Amino acid sequence: MRPVFTGLEEYDLAQEYLEFEKPIAELEKKIEELTLFTSNGNIDLEEEILKLHKKSDQLRAEIYSRLTPWQKVQISRHPNRPYTLDYIEAMLTDFVEMHGDRGFADDPAIVCGMAKLDTMPVVIIGHQKGRTLKERMFRNFGQPNPEGYRKALRLMEFAEKFKKPIITLIDTQGAAPGIGAEERGQGESIARNLYVMSSLKVPIVTVVIGEGGSGGALALGVADRVLMLEHSTYSVISPEGCAAILWNNGSKASEAAELLKITAQDLFQMKVIDEVVEEPIGGAHRDPRRAAELLKEAVLRNMAEIRNLPPDEIVKMRYEKFRRLGTFDQI
Repeated sequence: MRPVFTGLEEYDLAQEYLEFEKPIAELEKKIEELTLFTSNGNIDLEEEILKLHKKSDQLRAEIYSRLTPWQKVQISRHPNRPYTLDYIEAMLTDFVEMHGDRGFADDPAIVCGMAKLDTMPVVIIGHQKGRTLKERMFRNFGQPNPEGYRKALRLMEFAEKFKKPIITLIDTQGAAPGIGAEERGQGESIARNLYVMSSLKVPIVTVVIGEGGSGGALALGVADRVLMLEHSTYSVISPEGCAAILWNNGSKASEAAELLKITAQDLFQMKVIDEVVEEPIGGAHRDPRRAAELLKEAVLRNMAEIRNLPPDEIVKMRYEKFRRLGTFDQI
């Protein structure tokens, strides 16, 4: 199997620490220095290195046990976080990518195709941000245009025709906001996906693997089971956009993140999602292979619970699920 990450020849994973991870970065830098000193000299510092490793692991576990919503937003956007193609590489086999909406163009911001989850044939659809600057620009930073959603819709209808379960992976700040996208029917393409997904007669499992932003995310999110990775986010608007609207001040994004209730834990408590999928300590980007193993187990388990239900029952349950969505208080 090839490495989980793609395009790493232009990317240095070791340099990416978030602001709140600086104490961890300092410890790991010290470990690197001692390791280098040991390999070049005659002094054995193995015991000291092991102590620092243990201290680093404890510190990471402590920091990640008390993350704020804004810190979770930062993790969900981490440039080293596994993307759709990384999970396809690690979780699935026999992947054949499909291109184009048969109406206008192919949109690289959405990747979709046929594959096997163990022995189960599935259709996989997901946002793809891109890792290097060149790839990010090519994929429009994971912000799909209408043709991307119409490509996804084409594959969903294909899945229904041939009775294949669907897996969707959500990771986008939102749909492309440009004039061209609006001229080509951005709103209509998202609305049609919502309409069609609500009545597809095949099982659908959705996972928010990074950012789940606005209608750009929801267009792939009408599913029988909606899962979120532990440090992903799902919201109607970005914290920066919310802060700009409410206070005319984008710098209050951390306050907005708290109020929006966008974390996996908040959304599970409010019954907006069905399950929080554990990530390795330090986030999926620290151990992408383990993250893929945990995600695959969750997808297999949830798919097994719904894949053999009668088609009409699947549609009925999906309808009732979204009718019950959310919680409220009566005054």
